Amino acid sequence: MAMVLHGSARGTHDLDICYASDGTNLDLLGAALVELEARLHGIDEDVPFQPDGRTLRRTTLLTLETPEGRLDLTFQPLGAPPFEELRRRAVRMDLGGYAVLVASLDDLAAMKRAAGRPIDLIDLEEIEVIRRLGGGGG
Repeated sequence: MAMVLHGSARGTHDLDICYASDGTNLDLLGAALVELEARLHGIDEDVPFQPDGRTLRRTTLLTLETPEGRLDLTFQPLGAPPFEELRRRAVRMDLGGYAVLVASLDDLAAMKRAAGRPIDLIDLEEIEVIRRLGGGGG
């Protein structure tokens, strides 16, 4: 989604979220996930799972399905700086009347480089095009 918000034409089917690990944030994020009826991605059988603050305190990476789409949650994305630095360098963007923080192009490129999948390498090329065209926010 960050690629799209920075100007990429490539569609995406999930939302990656990096979150602060303080207790209050984990409780609020957990409450939102419960309200979204989030469940574990790729698990068809009925397993006891509650994506609340308590669960978030015990995990660093979760892939979830919601009626609104897939969510990938991580405390520390591969290639990214620590959360506070990532947040400080993020670009504030309007998303349907909501202000959201989106990883800067520099941090997004670092994460794509670290992931190294074929699609990420294509995204790296597109980040350079976005920069040359003066798009994106950083």
